[in-house]
Amino acid sequence: MPTRPERPTAADLRRAYRILRTRNGDLGWWPGRTRLEVVVGAILTQNTAWINVERAIAVMRPARLLTVRGLRRARRPGLERAIRASGYFRQKARKLKAFLALLDGEFGGRLSRMGQAPTARLRERLLATWGIGPETADSILLYAFDRPVFVVDAYTQRIAARHGWAPAGASYLSLQSLFSERLPRSVPLYKDYHAQLVWVGKHHCRRVPRCATCPLRRLLPQDAAARSSSMTAGSGARSR
Repeated sequence: MPTRPERPTAADLRRAYRILRTRNGDLGWWPGRTRLEVVVGAILTQNTAWINVERAIAVMRPARLLTVRGLRRARRPGLERAIRASGYFRQKARKLKAFLALLDGEFGGRLSRMGQAPTARLRERLLATWGIGPETADSILLYAFDRPVFVVDAYTQRIAARHGWAPAGASYLSLQSLFSERLPRSVPLYKDYHAQLVWVGKHHCRRVPRCATCPLRRLLPQDAAARSSSMTAGSGARSR
């Protein structure tokens, strides 16, 4: 008796992406005028909504804090005030300074030189920097330096678990491998796929799922679809 192919297959992931791309087009993520602005955004977006990052960046730009020189010269209290809207501003100011120390200490203060480092080495150095974890490091690699590294976030974890692609609580590395081993190593694809999953997570695959209007509903396993329908109905009853 032939064995059923392990889910998700490459075809499963490609189909999910096609559905989302047809629905949304290219989402054009990550916003950022410069490479440094992308790095700053990747650090500031930790544990907050992107709208709060935009508010912080709107303060940083006229204060000339979105250049390497400006960040280097900034004193911690002033930097904290500028990024206050992003939340956890004291920690994030320290994280920005830690990234700058890496840039100055190992790459001569030049993002262009950092961009010449091999991907594995650069990821290792980023992860060794205080306050930078796998999601932030990989966001920097993919969006600031155009490296084919798939970014995993909480939305990806939730979507993968609910669609039976991975067990709940799967590790970051296992989820990253799930996508990177089944998809072409393409920077534009990885960028847009990540953006599409974030869109699904924000609008549909929430803590209480909104599956009825989700374009990926047809890909749910039958038992998950039934559970989501009952959860949605229960949520609606409570809201009434």
